[in-house]
Amino acid sequence: MSIKITLTSVSIDDYDKALHFYTDILGFVKKRDIDLGDGARWITVVSADNPNGVELLLEPNAEYPAMKALKESLVADNIPFTTFEVDDIHQEYERLKKLGVVFTMEPTNMGTTIVAMFDDSCGNLIQIHQMTA
Repeated sequence: MSIKITLTSVSIDDYDKALHFYTDILGFVKKRDIDLGDGARWITVVSADNPNGVELLLEPNAEYPAMKALKESLVADNIPFTTFEVDDIHQEYERLKKLGVVFTMEPTNMGTTIVAMFDDSCGNLIQIHQMTA
């Protein structure tokens, strides 16, 4: 028996805004969009390169006091909510900048990885990284 990562989440404040950012800007693909009633939805996105891989749940919990405090603290301390790997960080950085993404850190060499960080328009700092070793 083993434990597997099949679903993870990112905190959002608006379904449509988050879905637009994570699909139209970042390039993920919508996998599930299930109506849960009363305006609630279960929306997941996946990597276009791995449609059967780990799903990212767009979790509408940004206004809960604990999550709001966590997100504000992470931003204040310049800590990413999550990290995504890219093949070419400089190319991805330029592509995202042209799409209007606001970066809080340009690509920075950290030794075994190069990282950059941006605002996901949902109140999260997201880091992208490229392994170098």
